[in-house]
Amino acid sequence: MSVTTLKKINKKLLPNKYLFPPEWIILGVNNVCNLHCKMCDVGTKSLDTNFAQNLVGTHPINMPLPLIEQIIDQMVEHYPTSKLGYAFTEPLVYPHLEASLTYAAKKGIQTSVTTNALTLRQKAKIVAHSDIYISLDGPQDIHNEIRGHKKSFQKAVEGIEAVLAINPNATIGIFCVITEWNIGYLLEFLDFFKDYPLQQIGFMHSNFTEQRIADMHNEVWANSYPATASNVDEVNINNFDLEALWDEIAAIKSKQCKFPVSFSPEIASKEKLYEFYHQPEKKIGTMCNDVFTNIMIKSDGSVIPAHGRCYNLELGNMYEENLKQIWNGRVLAKFRSTLSKNGGLLPACSRCCSAF
Repeated sequence: MSVTTLKKINKKLLPNKYLFPPEWIILGVNNVCNLHCKMCDVGTKSLDTNFAQNLVGTHPINMPLPLIEQIIDQMVEHYPTSKLGYAFTEPLVYPHLEASLTYAAKKGIQTSVTTNALTLRQKAKIVAHSDIYISLDGPQDIHNEIRGHKKSFQKAVEGIEAVLAINPNATIGIFCVITEWNIGYLLEFLDFFKDYPLQQIGFMHSNFTEQRIADMHNEVWANSYPATASNVDEVNINNFDLEALWDEIAAIKSKQCKFPVSFSPEIASKEKLYEFYHQPEKKIGTMCNDVFTNIMIKSDGSVIPAHGRCYNLELGNMYEENLKQIWNGRVLAKFRSTLSKNGGLLPACSRCCSAF
């Protein structure tokens, strides 16, 4: 019986006694960002949401280097096959990036860096041998308007080329969140990168929680897993041209590319596309995938499930417990069990990327 099958059985039959190691330890190495993205609560300064609090609500601003070294040492001891992901809020402005990546490499821990790539050219030597995941929002003018920086796209491309000059075999993936502003420009975006040696381009349908969904969720879960609206401050779902989007998805899927191109989630019909955006009370996925694969450690050492989009639920703190105690701890075990008993997702999970 394969490990994948055993994991599925474990999740289904005994979610509160999960026997497998995490695939990822996600780091919130800082709580600052150098862009102002329209679809992000940090960029729009909607700082009362779960998403924003998970990303910017901790102190110190930068994770101390001794804490990262402690995390890496514990990964070596307990979970040497797990990967270390630098993800929030913008790792390239983290002052201990080079020192911590060097330490991880010395200890044999695989790393990835998720970035907006604004300063990638300057940091290319530091990250060229990590997996690099870059968030871009469309072709040049569209991306720059969404990000609030008139040269952010150009700087990202310069950074990609700088990394490839250092390491022609670099692992680079690009991800594009679909929004009301870039529908109609996604194919142009893909064409721009068609000759780059990328690992993949992934198009991600918007992750969002409307206030009515948060309210519905909180009728049951306010005391244990409270939800807030998120990523809707400047986003108007009614402005998404879904007819045009459906046509563009079909055009993209018909193209032959040198690298894999994916959508998350993969939506099979125009009717399901409308359901995704206009009926978020209907669950698209069946189970939170990340609660069994990831935990996120914030700059103050506190740990939450999965990543920044999850509930602001403290699983423990690295200053008080070790990774193994937290991964197998009571709080996360209860959360996994609660999800399982409620069909795999809670109401406010319905448009989170972990559900797909």
